Amino acid sequence: MVSASDLKEGIIIRRGKELFKVVEAETKAGTAQFSSHVFLKLKNLQTSHVIELRVDPEEKFEDVEVDEVEMEYLYTDGENFYFMHPETFEQYELASHMIGDFSEFLKEGTKIKVEMFEGRPVSVVIPEFVELKVERTGAGVKGGTDNTWKSATLENGMEILVPQFIKEGDIVKVSTKTKEYVERVHK
Repeated sequence: MVSASDLKEGIIIRRGKELFKVVEAETKAGTAQFSSHVFLKLKNLQTSHVIELRVDPEEKFEDVEVDEVEMEYLYTDGENFYFMHPETFEQYELASHMIGDFSEFLKEGTKIKVEMFEGRPVSVVIPEFVELKVERTGAGVKGGTDNTWKSATLENGMEILVPQFIKEGDIVKVSTKTKEYVERVHK
């Protein structure tokens, strides 16, 4: 059991029979007339619905231990995504709401961490950045400065703006939140 004041982003708890991931936890100190409260934003791991709660800092929640397994993306059938456990070669089907917007970054062989509870996947740990190869880009402007951007198509089909010095075959780091170029990866 964990008290509401100790909840942090990313912790998985059980309320009733459902599992929730803490999206946000903020403690508000009370004034002389009012007591302190903890404001929680919880994401239901089965439905992906987000609820907001205002609870007492001492209220107890059942924290759930999950195993984090790095799995390899295989394919999608349009509705679900299929991943393979690297050691057992067992395949797991993940609902599209678990992947969300990260689906744009998936390509065959991509490894992501999947949180497992009682032998079934309950959540996916979305990386902050991904590294992708530049498939197509223009030649750039001769004598261009670093402030000049050009369009590039990445190996997953995504089109982003990159600096002039990026060329075909380069590996670039892309933010999964903003879908923007971060830096060139030197390998």
